[in-house]
Amino acid sequence: MPLSEGSQAPDFALPGIDGRMYSLSQALERGPLLAVFIKTTCPTCDLTMPYLVRLREVYPRHGWDLWVVSQNFADSSRGYARRFGVSFPVMLDEPEEWAVSHLYDPPATPTLFLIGPDGRVEAVTWGFSKADLNEMGARIARHLGQPPQIVAENDDGNPDARPG
Repeated sequence: MPLSEGSQAPDFALPGIDGRMYSLSQALERGPLLAVFIKTTCPTCDLTMPYLVRLREVYPRHGWDLWVVSQNFADSSRGYARRFGVSFPVMLDEPEEWAVSHLYDPPATPTLFLIGPDGRVEAVTWGFSKADLNEMGARIARHLGQPPQIVAENDDGNPDARPG
């Protein structure tokens, strides 16, 4: 069962595809973190990724973080990030161990965990949902003291929702 809203998010550190180490506790010093668990072979993740890129574009880079936690090896994760023009960190929770995935227990990919600066899970969603993506954006906007932006338009040619 995935971490539920209100639960304490387990601290973790993972290597990124850029060779840097990323630590949840350090990220939370800057503000909330949206951690998105994906697989590079997941069609629903493919559908979600452009909206995550847009989310990063509509809110400033300071005051919050967006991380993708890939459940694949480095080479496929790098190719995936290039394919979608990802400019935010992509971490490696490589197959066979999935140490962080076991802690967070995402029920599907993608699964999004919004973790507040206090380390508590504020929201969890899995699969693809435009409403959920917009809600995550609104929650981030509240943290930043900004008006919410629409990240996922209803009539943009993609379905409103899709299971993971």
